[in-house]
Amino acid sequence: MSDDRPVRPADRFLVFGAPEIHEDDIAAVVETLRSGWWGTGPEAARFEDAFRRYRDADHAVAVGSCTAALHLSLLAAGLEPGDEVITTPLTFCATVNAILHAGATPVLADVDPETMNIDPEEVRRRITSRTRALLPVHFAGRPCDMSALGAIAQQHDLVMIEDCAHAIETTYRGQAAGTFGAFGCFSFYVTKNVAAAEGGMVLLNDGDAADRIRRLALHGMTKDAWKRFSDEGYRHYLVQEIGFKCNMTDLQAALGLCQLARVEANHRRRGEIWHLYQDALAASPIMCPSAPEPHTRHAYHLYTVLIDEAVCGITRDGFLDAMTRHGIGTGVHYLSIPEHPAYQDRFGWRPEEWPHAMRIGRQTASLPLSACVTNDDAADVIRAVAATVP
Repeated sequence: MSDDRPVRPADRFLVFGAPEIHEDDIAAVVETLRSGWWGTGPEAARFEDAFRRYRDADHAVAVGSCTAALHLSLLAAGLEPGDEVITTPLTFCATVNAILHAGATPVLADVDPETMNIDPEEVRRRITSRTRALLPVHFAGRPCDMSALGAIAQQHDLVMIEDCAHAIETTYRGQAAGTFGAFGCFSFYVTKNVAAAEGGMVLLNDGDAADRIRRLALHGMTKDAWKRFSDEGYRHYLVQEIGFKCNMTDLQAALGLCQLARVEANHRRRGEIWHLYQDALAASPIMCPSAPEPHTRHAYHLYTVLIDEAVCGITRDGFLDAMTRHGIGTGVHYLSIPEHPAYQDRFGWRPEEWPHAMRIGRQTASLPLSACVTNDDAADVIRAVAATVP
C-alpha cells in the first residue's frame, strides 16, 4: 500500500531533467544577443573546436539537433534506398526516424537485458546482404560493447554511426564514445549533460565527410556561406546540392560553450547522485541499473529502474503516477520502438519479436538525475520510492 502523503509539496515539484544554469550561461547568451550575430557564426565555430578537442576528434560539425546529426551522417555515409541499418529497439524514435529520412531501412537487434545496450550476437543474426551500416546507441550513458561491434563492422564492411545522445563523457577502454565509427552524433537538448536548449554535433575524422555534412546542414551551400554577412565583406555562395536547414545558431553555441566548460564537474556531481540512488535502493524490490563495467566510463545521463509488478506490487505506470503525486518528476526511457503504431503500420513489427526490449520498455522508469539535484532532492526521491514500493 503506497503512502498518499506527498513527499514534496506542489510548489517544490522536482522537475525531471532540469538543466543546471549559471549566471555565466545567461551572460554568454546576452552577450551574443548584443553582438548582433544570432545565426551560425564565430560562436558555433568556437563550440565545434572546443568539443572536437574535448573528445579528441579531427573534425566536428555543429548542427541543430542530434536527430539532424544522425540524418546528415547517414546521408554522408552514402546510403541508398534499400540499404539496411541495424540499430536498437530501445531508443528514442529519432534514431529510427533518421534512418527512414535518409531513405534506408531500419533493422532492429534486441538488447542485452543487463546493459540495455544493443546485443552484438543479435546484430550478427540480423545481418543480410543488404546491411550497410550499424547504428548503436550508448543507452543512459553506458557504452556499448564496442570491441564486439567494431569487429562485426569490420568483418562485414559496415559503416558505424554512433548515437551518443546520452554519452558525452562516455569512454570505452579509454576511448571516447563517438570516435569508434565513421560518425559520432551528440545531443545538446535541454535535458542533456551539456545543454544548449537544442543542438547537436557530429564528430568524425574524414575532412571530406565533414565538409559535406556542413554543406548539407545549410541548404547545400558552399563552405563558409555564413560569412556572407560578416565584416569581411559580402561573399557569394553557390548551392552545390539539395540540402537542409539544420545549422546551429550562435545563441545555442554560446550556451553550449559555457556548459562544456563545466562538463567534468557536472559529471562528478551526477555520479554522486547516481551512487546515492544505487546504495539507497539496493534492497528495494525495484531493479536498479547494473554497475558500470570496470573498463568503461559511464556518463551517468539516466538512472533507470525496472518496476516488475509481480515483485513490486505496482505497475510501472502506477509507479509513475505515485511519484508524481509525491512531487517527483520521472521519465520513461523508452517504450520499445515496435510498440509504436507508426512502425507497426509500416513494417508489421510486433514487440514480442524483441522480448528484452519489450520487457524493459514496459517496466522502465527514470529518476531525476542532473547536476542541479541536491542531496536533499535525492533524499526526497528515495523517500518517494520507498513510500511507493515499500
